Amino acid sequence: MKIGLDLMGGDFAPSEAIEGIQQYFSEGGKAHLVLLGDEGRLQPLLSKYSFASEKFTVVHAPEVIDFHDSPTRALKEKPRSSISIGFHLLATGKTDAFISAGNTGAMLVGSLYALKPIEGVLRPTISTIIPKENGGTGLLLDVGLNSDCKPEQLNQFAIMGSVYAQNILGIENPRVALLNIGEEEGKGNLLAQATYPLLKENKHINFVGNVEGRDLLLDNADVMVCDGFTGNVILKLAESLFEVTHKKQIHHEYFERFNFENYGGTPVLGISKPVIIGHGISKGKAFKNMIALAEKMIEKDVMQKLQAELVS
Repeated sequence: MKIGLDLMGGDFAPSEAIEGIQQYFSEGGKAHLVLLGDEGRLQPLLSKYSFASEKFTVVHAPEVIDFHDSPTRALKEKPRSSISIGFHLLATGKTDAFISAGNTGAMLVGSLYALKPIEGVLRPTISTIIPKENGGTGLLLDVGLNSDCKPEQLNQFAIMGSVYAQNILGIENPRVALLNIGEEEGKGNLLAQATYPLLKENKHINFVGNVEGRDLLLDNADVMVCDGFTGNVILKLAESLFEVTHKKQIHHEYFERFNFENYGGTPVLGISKPVIIGHGISKGKAFKNMIALAEKMIEKDVMQKLQAELVS
């Protein structure tokens, strides 16, 4: 198992990414890591740790796609960047997964065009973890990849979210719900009204109906589906909730679960191989958890299971 890791992406690169590697190996991580970045900058930092040489390989990538770069142009004009090389290694089978906390747009463009979508997928999607008040964990998707959606796409998001919740979150027969402004079947805008009957007839999911915004943090569903515009607003609101509690010095274990570093990053669901996108402010803990997530997705054959559900 080989996992590609962009060491140049993120506000605290490469030092925090390397700290995450240290945490990953110290906790028994099994994957061989392919580290992408400027070798001249990486070697002095890597030499500070006692990583076994057989556990990692450094691939020289002297260029960096910055956050202000145009994603599509940068991928073409910076072929020696850590992100460009990372996708090339993944697409050609030299790695089994790819991780970066760098330019999100470049990661999404690379995911869509460097890799093949899973057969039958209309649009890939990204999700976020929802901490429940009772200690459980939920999944919300889409959270920004698809601002405008069609009912058929939300129907597929429900299948992909259900497979992910089963295999990664360990939820048996996850309850799938449509995020709406009311519980009744006829509620909502045209998208919600057209999506409801598709989910209701979908034999691949355990559909439990509509949920409202007040239900998101309660134990009323495990996988909640919405368009990416709505999902991204909720995601950013959840991030601000964590920031506010810290600024106000409100200490409670529940609010700590809103810390994105606990989950690392978000996978792009619907493409042929695992790609994990991290937050730009990721530190060591987040990188460790991104690597662990990629490892788990490979071990569980999540992409293959997604394909099996979508084409059957």
